[in-house]
This record gives sequence, C-alpha cells and structure tokens, in this order.
Amino acid sequence: MDLDHARTVAVEAAEAAGTLLLEGTRGALGTRAKGEAGDVVTDLDLASEKLLLERILTAYPSHTVIAEESGLVGAAGGEWTWLVDPLDGTNNVAIGLPTYVVGVALCRSGRPLLGVVHDPVSRQTWSAVRGRGAVTSSGLRLAPPYAPSPHGPLLAWTQGYGIARDDATVRRLKTALDLNARRVLQLWAPLLAWAMLARGDIDGIVGYRAGVVDLPAGALLAQEAGIEIRALDGGPYEECVDAPGDERSFVAAHPRALPGLLSLLE
Repeated sequence: MDLDHARTVAVEAAEAAGTLLLEGTRGALGTRAKGEAGDVVTDLDLASEKLLLERILTAYPSHTVIAEESGLVGAAGGEWTWLVDPLDGTNNVAIGLPTYVVGVALCRSGRPLLGVVHDPVSRQTWSAVRGRGAVTSSGLRLAPPYAPSPHGPLLAWTQGYGIARDDATVRRLKTALDLNARRVLQLWAPLLAWAMLARGDIDGIVGYRAGVVDLPAGALLAQEAGIEIRALDGGPYEECVDAPGDERSFVAAHPRALPGLLSLLE
C-alpha cells in the first residue's frame, strides 16, 4: 500500500469537498432533522459525502468505506477501511457559524494509518501518516510546545451522538472541567478541535464515547504531532475503529501536561 498516494487522494478529495461546502454555505442549505436527538443533516453533507466516496472508491475500488451519512459501503471486516466525515460541524453550518471541517482517515484492520483534516474556511489542510509525523499543506511539521498557563488549561470537550443529557459520567466530567479549566470549548466539530490541539492552539481534549467517523483522523493527526492519548482513568488508550463506545473515551494532551489534566478529572 502506497500511503503517500493514499494521502494525495485523501487530501485532494477533502479539499474538493471543502470547496463544495464553502460555495454551498453561501446559499440555501436544505436542512432537515436527523435522528431524535435534535441533530440535523443538510444537502451539503450528502453532496460532500458523494464526492468523497466517488474519489476514494475510484482510486481504491476494493476498499471499504464507513461514511457518516451512508454508513457502511462495501464489505465489513476488510483489511482497508476509509472513514469519511463529509461535514464535521453540520449544526454550526445550520446556524450560520463558519466552524466546520472535512475529515478522512484510512485504517488497516481497524487501526488508523492515515488522517486528513481540511478546513474550507481557512483553506488549511493537515495530514498525518502513522510514524511519519503530522504536517500542514506546505509540509511544515506540527509539534505543539508544552506551555502551561497559571490560569489553567484551555480545553475542548467532545462526546458522541446519543449521550443522554443527564448521563452521570458526562455531568461529573464537565463539572470538573468547568471548575478547573481556563476555558472549555464545545465546538460541535471534533476534528477541528483535534487540529487545534495538534497546532498547539488548545491544551487538551476530553472525549466521552466519541463518534466513529470523527475520531481517527484527528486523533492520529494529534498523536503524530506529539500529543499523547490516555483512557479517562489514565490507562492505555487502545485505537481501534471497531472498539465499543466506552473505549472511545479519552484524555489527550502534551505528554508533560497529561498528568495534570488527568488529575483534574479525579
């Protein structure tokens, strides 16, 4: 498998989808309800996903794709699986907030090997190949410094779909973060939060039962930039797209900041 070629395919597809989204947000969105939790889907989600699927499956017709709106495309359990988030931040777009990205990941036997995140608004793309670092569009390596603040960390919070508002773990974690962090962002676009962590714009992310399609690309990007990810109890974080929701709960930060962040959650 030529991962450099796969990265080129993914970057070009994500940027083409980003152009589609940027132009589309200037017109009527075609928004409708999605599920019973108050989420929405737009015509832009579907158009972006169609473009991404066509690009990926044209290049790799034997691969499987898991896309946010289409679900499983191809046979389950294959060696190579692409994860596609065509519009991470749909709820933001629906209310006119220009905070959204496109995410693509490639996994081998469930383990992410390639991640791409593209921001159509800033026209920036970040990508990572496992073991080879994370880079910007211009090839600049991402390596966030350890820069603690006396006022506490600037964090992002993310959680998966279908988490009840009165979930006891969510309430405990968010209360602890609100009491101890300088700020807690809820971007409604987890992949953008991962890119911000990889760049050093924020100090950490706490996630609870994160979604499948909007996790691997961003997590790999941050890891390859030097970020460490642990389970909520401080134990090892196992990367596998097939893992159940409970195993997609995590704390991510610079290795030197991680012990302090974990202590905030105790």
